[in-house]
Amino acid sequence: MNLAARILKWSGWKVEVSVPDYPKAIICVAPHTSNWDFIIGELAIRSVGRKAGFMMKSSWFFFPLGYLFRAIGGIPVVRQNKKQSLVEAMVARFREEERLVVAITPEGTRKPTAVWHTGFLRIAREAGIPVCLAVIDFRMKKAMINDVFEPSGNLDADMLAIKKYYRPFTGRHPENFLTE
Repeated sequence: MNLAARILKWSGWKVEVSVPDYPKAIICVAPHTSNWDFIIGELAIRSVGRKAGFMMKSSWFFFPLGYLFRAIGGIPVVRQNKKQSLVEAMVARFREEERLVVAITPEGTRKPTAVWHTGFLRIAREAGIPVCLAVIDFRMKKAMINDVFEPSGNLDADMLAIKKYYRPFTGRHPENFLTE
């Protein structure tokens, strides 16, 4: 048992991962209501011997955190980049890299929001990679990646299906998790 698995076990968390270890994938992570989601998620993926990068707004990449985040796979997201869209940049990166797995929180914030970002669906569809649905459920104290979602290209229908999937789960701050 590695250190990440021990830490989770000691704190009462269980981890279930049944999806294949894809060389390229997006891991859609929800609910996202606390900074603890990042810590639990990182420990969970490493507890099963896998690694995943993550996208995070660039303002978090200040010294010294920036070095740490980049070292563990962090990809800074510069909002309002006028040169290239984030979707285009990520699709290009997936096409260039031999192995790239990136965790994305579709809510894009820890605050309550019913409007989830669809960029991860567009990236997955355009890059031809799977979307693994990851859950960090604080009520059950369980982190899971057990389902794969194939984007259809219909963003509205896909997002409705994804929100429906996540509806039964509970974030650290349940009042901040909206799926309607």
